[in-house]
Amino acid sequence: MAAVVMRQLVAEGGLDVQVDSAGTGSWHIGRGANPPAVSALGRRGYDGSTHVARQFGATDFADYDIVIGLDRHNVTDLRRLAPDEEQASKVVLLRDFDPHAAAGDRDVPDPYGGPDDDFNHALDLVTAACKGLLNTLPSRR
Repeated sequence: MAAVVMRQLVAEGGLDVQVDSAGTGSWHIGRGANPPAVSALGRRGYDGSTHVARQFGATDFADYDIVIGLDRHNVTDLRRLAPDEEQASKVVLLRDFDPHAAAGDRDVPDPYGGPDDDFNHALDLVTAACKGLLNTLPSRR
């Protein structure tokens, strides 16, 4: 959901920024987005129908200026995967960009398998954080 939101924000801002999505595990490689996630996105005017899951690998670090995890476990996993400290320093937590996130509550809870309200809540959190992240990007028009 975060990548879909961020792509739209970047496009609306006319920025030349590459946005990608990848998991830290191999569970869903090649599959589309979870249907309740696509539904939650669609209710807010986003299109999540083209997403195809892939796994993030150590070689991906070279392609990105910033690597974002949605929770502390993702951040830890990504930093362990980094080939060196310089690459590990690219890893940040998404909600660190949300100015309203409480210091001890910065994880985006995984709504997978939960009710629609869980997906809506996760979408609220990632939208706020993506807007904050967008404000930190250098203008690349």
